[in-house]
Amino acid sequence: MQLVGLTKEPQIYDRLFTVSPDRVITDKFKTDLIIIPAVNGDMKTEIDINKDFFPWINKQYTAGAEVASLCVGTFLLASTGLLNGRKCATHWMATNDFRKMFSETNHVSEKIITDEHGVYSSGGANSFWNLIIYLIEKYAGREIAILCAKIYEIEIDRGSQSPFTIFTGQKEHNDEPIRKAQEFIEHNFQDKITVDQLAEDVCRRQEKS
Repeated sequence: MQLVGLTKEPQIYDRLFTVSPDRVITDKFKTDLIIIPAVNGDMKTEIDINKDFFPWINKQYTAGAEVASLCVGTFLLASTGLLNGRKCATHWMATNDFRKMFSETNHVSEKIITDEHGVYSSGGANSFWNLIIYLIEKYAGREIAILCAKIYEIEIDRGSQSPFTIFTGQKEHNDEPIRKAQEFIEHNFQDKITVDQLAEDVCRRQEKS
């Protein structure tokens, strides 16, 4: 396993520790698997900082390498274009931002792991462990994967991050009738609400406005 950088200059990660690349993207070499780590900060800024990686990642994928992203590293993976039309996952907290930025992907917010023709992604935070175990099984076999899962105490067959999701209303959209329906439900959740009643209320509000 080697770390690949844009230059061989050591990088200080979030003022916490230093990362020293083993290779740079201009070196001539072929790899079997590229793992894109999670990044911190504003995603548009992070994409711009790392944009020179994207042609190299695409070239390696075309040459037969597989590509995996961990947590919000999916933003970088999606920026390569490799996720267009494919299923992918990221941290549930980043779902709305990801869908706005990469509508051409098929984002599945509940998934822990996606596997689309040698392009992998994982859900949020420690879900990356499940993807790593998944890749170990693929490259080294089930027995080794189970051993690693036992040593690191990982639930090997966990498939959903939905139990960890915190519902926040999810109103970051431009559909005004849907937003009005959401507000009606929030203000009347203690009552039994039918679909017909909800539709009538939304139509009434639309007519008044």
